[in-house]
Amino acid sequence: MFPSSGPFAIPELFLGLFDDAAVFPPGNLPVVEAVPAHRAHRTAWYADAVGPFLCGAGRLGELAAAVEGTGPLRVGLVLPGGSAELAPALAAAAPFELAGVELATRDAAEAVAELDRLLSPDVPAAVELPRELLRGDGLDETLDVLVDSAYRAKFRTGGVVAEAFPGEDELAAFLTGCARRGLPYKCTAGLHNAVRHTDPETGFEHHGFLNVLLAAQETDRAAAAEVLAERDGEVLAKAVRALSGHQVTVIRNSFTAFGTCSIAEPLDDLAALGLLSPSPLVQEDR
Repeated sequence: MFPSSGPFAIPELFLGLFDDAAVFPPGNLPVVEAVPAHRAHRTAWYADAVGPFLCGAGRLGELAAAVEGTGPLRVGLVLPGGSAELAPALAAAAPFELAGVELATRDAAEAVAELDRLLSPDVPAAVELPRELLRGDGLDETLDVLVDSAYRAKFRTGGVVAEAFPGEDELAAFLTGCARRGLPYKCTAGLHNAVRHTDPETGFEHHGFLNVLLAAQETDRAAAAEVLAERDGEVLAKAVRALSGHQVTVIRNSFTAFGTCSIAEPLDDLAALGLLSPSPLVQEDR
């Protein structure tokens, strides 16, 4: 069992990598339970690996009630409804320490314009477009808009149906398109395990976050797809151990974070692969 605190350093590759998406599917933890769980993460020995608490615009009232009288909370604001949600959501988020904004849109240029107009320059943001708009020329057009902005890209790597999970080549196109432009990005959904695998219960093909980290340094699409397809955890762990400090910097300047409905699962996987010590991490109560 891991102690709740102690002098354990989180490797640079995993610093702030795991945004807390406990209230989102498939975890769906009630807000009143997710908030104290997040506060526990933020005081645990692995706190440096944990990003902000992610909350959708429609649940900010519920979140405000849950945190009343309990102290400040760093919140990543998730806006699935497009640019029209931005102004009212920013007003509703006033009680929180705003750690970032994630804006889903069908028009990257419009989203950038609204973020420029309404968002404080010291608050980071990421722009997500539907995957069907990021195929073919649409990918290059979108990334070109974002590379000239102050904002990251965001890519959806899973969901609650099989079709929500992109294949290796599709994800590789996004990763290498960003890498060639020096455009940072975050991912969301389906990445809570370290290694690519087939979920035994759903049959869904999940990408592994270690695969994505290692592929983030690639500018060649075929090479990135090969890394994303690797299913041997020991192969990936060996590759991680061989990374230089410069490579780690390049990777994390590109792949900044991902949302996960469990903080324990990715840390458990790292411990099992010998990439985080001590091990194993005791699982969160469900």
